[in-house]
Amino acid sequence: MTKDLLRVVDLSARDILALIASGIAWKRRGAGRKAPRPLAGRALAMIFQKASTRTRVSFEVGMARLGGHALFLSPEDTQIGRGEPVRDTARVLSRYVDGILIRTFAHAIAEEMAAASSVPVINGLTDAHHPCQVLADLMTARERGIDLRRMTVAFIGDGNNVANSWVEAASVLGFALRVACPRGFEPDPSVLRDAAAGRGDVRIVRDPAEAARGAHVLYTDVWTSMGQEKERRRRLAAFRGYRIDADLLRAARNDAIVMHCLPAHRGEEITDDVMEGPRSAVFDEAENRLYAQMAVLEKLIPH
Repeated sequence: MTKDLLRVVDLSARDILALIASGIAWKRRGAGRKAPRPLAGRALAMIFQKASTRTRVSFEVGMARLGGHALFLSPEDTQIGRGEPVRDTARVLSRYVDGILIRTFAHAIAEEMAAASSVPVINGLTDAHHPCQVLADLMTARERGIDLRRMTVAFIGDGNNVANSWVEAASVLGFALRVACPRGFEPDPSVLRDAAAGRGDVRIVRDPAEAARGAHVLYTDVWTSMGQEKERRRRLAAFRGYRIDADLLRAARNDAIVMHCLPAHRGEEITDDVMEGPRSAVFDEAENRLYAQMAVLEKLIPH
């Protein structure tokens, strides 16, 4: 396993499966007093340049359960917000803490942070990738008894950062991924090119029903991500028909599950009845952010 986790392809198939097994083990242990505390005395700096609920709370609670401490740093609280180079911040933080989490816009910022840091850097989300989310998603599918190497996943909607990470997961683990999206909203072309040389079977389709047919997992995300608010009207028009609803769910396997990385715009990319229905794994998936990330922290931070 590499020093940093910036993209899913930083992990091997063995790494991914080991992290999922570790996450499941942490979940079974719970938060009891007798649970091990492998990161006692360790500190994680958390740099947030984007709003967050799940990422911030799960990493902060995860570090606490592992015995360590997390420090939340917003742009207003640090010199990054006043123009200090990312590499300088990385070099300074490396002398104080044992790991750095960054949630930011351009993926190049996370890469610059990792290049300058002497401690592990974890991508808590960039515009291009969201590896921690997909690790929690994979853990959720595994808990539901789905074979991660043989499954078919239908990603319905925008080919965004989460979609990019799903493409990379398919290329590493070898499962089938169908991304149903309108023209012009495909995942990153370079990510798709790299995936074509991997183990997975990744295809772009235009018809959501074609993607859903025989799928073990139906997955979606918001049509308008952070920073794209000015595009909202255009995106609502472009993605009409790319919603996970009861009809689309019927096209999948009878035992298919539905996932959404949240927050959801109910009635847009997913209907309320599906999100609250018996096939929804949305809130188990959100819970598993905590445990998958505990596994990542335990693995990456020296102790």
